[in-house]
Amino acid sequence: MKTTRRITVLGTTALAGLAFAGAAAAQDDTMTIGITQNNVGVDSYQTTYEQAFENAAAELDNVDTIVLDAGGDVARQIAQIQDLIQQQVDAIIIWPTNGQAVVPAVRQAKQAGIPVVITNSNIAEEGFDFIASFSGPDNITQGSRSAEIMCDRFKEQGIETEAQIVQISGQPGYTTALERAKGFEDRLPEVCPEVTLVETQPGDWNREKSQRVMESFLTKYDDIDGVYAGDDNMGVGALNAAKAAGRAEDITFVGATNFAVGYEAMGRGEYWGSIYQSPVDDAEAALQTAIDVLNGAEVPFLNYFDTPKITQENMEEFDKPVF
Repeated sequence: MKTTRRITVLGTTALAGLAFAGAAAAQDDTMTIGITQNNVGVDSYQTTYEQAFENAAAELDNVDTIVLDAGGDVARQIAQIQDLIQQQVDAIIIWPTNGQAVVPAVRQAKQAGIPVVITNSNIAEEGFDFIASFSGPDNITQGSRSAEIMCDRFKEQGIETEAQIVQISGQPGYTTALERAKGFEDRLPEVCPEVTLVETQPGDWNREKSQRVMESFLTKYDDIDGVYAGDDNMGVGALNAAKAAGRAEDITFVGATNFAVGYEAMGRGEYWGSIYQSPVDDAEAALQTAIDVLNGAEVPFLNYFDTPKITQENMEEFDKPVF
């Protein structure tokens, strides 16, 4: 019978009482897959991802899962990985809290003969030799596409030779934040070379913090034509600050993961565009990738799923996000 256990691990001995082992799995052909996530409580995307992961696993008779949440704590996630290694699970899925910091623990899993699938946000390149696959979005492409959305809008407005923008990035040190920023910053001068990115500040994936960041930008800069945010949760925080200051109508807001609040703001004509990404697709792809690896199937090392552009002009082609 399929079992799912959701656990928050505080130390390296916290899973000692769980009786999951690779040897037992081999006897009954049941795969035990452990997942340690970044921070389920930080936003609705991660909450939806976790539920989708559990739902997908529940449909499979031969898969048991151990579902962990690091709560944004790097040390806790490393401890969780080490606990899963000690339990001799068949595979480990990691949504890294920090792509650099988890590399030594991923190496330990590799040395223990346990395949690792990285989900959503990749680890640092020096860890690539220790993982079976990355499953998730191409975050650099997302940032690049967001730059194209922004540039196209400026061209429609006739301000592509003078526009100034600010950027609200995600959590510092977090691979997704770094890659989305890089994709945007590299692509923008290629498509709109005269647009100026005047400043970047982190919003930590948090709407309230991003609103405060935008309030500071509005005080500092009299001329802001565009805001690029690493996801719509932060983008809507920036929108709220601009609305309160009476400046929202003059600013183009573009995100990099379309949340329900971003979709709704697009429908009101307040938010211009984003990148459409499903946490359900994300979770199901990660689980399937781990299963494929365990079954010996050929899996792409970078197993991306598509994330298309969404704007006010084509949003009717997309369902409202569930997160």
